[in-house]
Amino acid sequence: MSSTELHNVSVCSDIGGELHRLIADLYPICRSITGEGLRETLRVLGQYVPLDLREVPTGTQVFDWTVPKEWNIRDAYVKNSRGERVIDFRSSNLHVVNYSAPVRRKMRLAELKMHLFTLPDRPDWIPYRTSYYNETWGFCISHRQLEGLPDDEYEVVIDSTLQPGSLSYGEYFLSGELPDEIIISTHCCHPSMCNDNLSGIAIATFLAKHLSMRPRRYSYRFLFIPGTIGAITWLALNEEKISRIRHGLVLTGLGDSGKLHYKKSRQASADIDLAAAHVLHHGAYQHQLLDFSPYGYDERQFCSPGINLAVGRLSRSPHGTFPEYHTSADDLAFVHPENLAESFDACLQILALLERNGTFLNLNPKCEPQLGKRGLYTMIGGARDAGTRELAMLWVLNLSDGSHSLLDIAERSKLSFELVRAAAENLQEQGLLRECLEFVRPMPSESVERTES
Repeated sequence: MSSTELHNVSVCSDIGGELHRLIADLYPICRSITGEGLRETLRVLGQYVPLDLREVPTGTQVFDWTVPKEWNIRDAYVKNSRGERVIDFRSSNLHVVNYSAPVRRKMRLAELKMHLFTLPDRPDWIPYRTSYYNETWGFCISHRQLEGLPDDEYEVVIDSTLQPGSLSYGEYFLSGELPDEIIISTHCCHPSMCNDNLSGIAIATFLAKHLSMRPRRYSYRFLFIPGTIGAITWLALNEEKISRIRHGLVLTGLGDSGKLHYKKSRQASADIDLAAAHVLHHGAYQHQLLDFSPYGYDERQFCSPGINLAVGRLSRSPHGTFPEYHTSADDLAFVHPENLAESFDACLQILALLERNGTFLNLNPKCEPQLGKRGLYTMIGGARDAGTRELAMLWVLNLSDGSHSLLDIAERSKLSFELVRAAAENLQEQGLLRECLEFVRPMPSESVERTES
């Protein structure tokens, strides 16, 4: 499979516009870690790729966690003494603290203020707050709105339910030539916020759609899951599949104007880490590499010590580093089609590199073979890149001992992967190399031992 074959899509379609339109369709839905908003989101995604929808009952033990009660909300408001809605869930689903318990009471402003959340430094924005594992209630409003509330008696209503149900998630599996898998995971539990994480949801959906129409060496598993509890639940219920996962990406925050950031896996130098760094550097993307830390999104679950998968995270501005994070300002105007398209292209190029990576054995290892008699050495100077192409062949021959992948060779030689891959193909055509199809990079010594299912 050629790299162009896998990742060249933006030249023939308005991929940025398509991604932004899907985000706009999903934007009004009130999502949470459980409930009908999450299911509605998964049903929309099912119009693009045939998701398998999974339901895990409340109370299910998943490692040290328990699947929580299911939360659903129909309406919520605060009315003043004239019957006017001064806070209205229907105008923004961020107005209600996510997972608020039901309430129907009257109270004065002093008591109501104990349940109101604002951003004094951003007085026109509504914050996003949650209370997943603590049964309480609250409203989020702009600070300017809070300052305008007079002392009055207010009717407070949150028409929600918090009761036994299930946790929902979507899964899409694409089989490839190999049973080895690449996992793509994105969290889909946030309500109306576009960068975090409708951008990740949209890009994962279109990656799945695009890859379904292309030849694949690896198998791919796409997970559309609620954050934290969703990843923990999937890992706890699918331990027999973990040993087949060779590479993975967590996608989030991919539509803003910041440069691309890749956060390394816990292993730090796994193939996914090398591939992402190589693509971002040689693709001339504005980017920054981040070391692993146990704080962040679901990469911290996939990279927990008893799991230790080679899963990194791709985003633009990291969470918490931009003022719009977890606020109403993370809206449709904050994500841009051109940034979504660039993020999508970077994902495809990383996957294309992993698909085309391989490990070879030099079949003529005693001194370098004579390249000239095979037509591989430029006999007459003048070609601008001839020396670089020949250098790539020499690097490939020297390091093709069955223990170095083409990506390893590209990184060590400081040459582009495309140049190294082309060199390997030329040498293979001349009978100087044989691909080691059985090669798998050893796992780090601290990882747990697993048995293939």
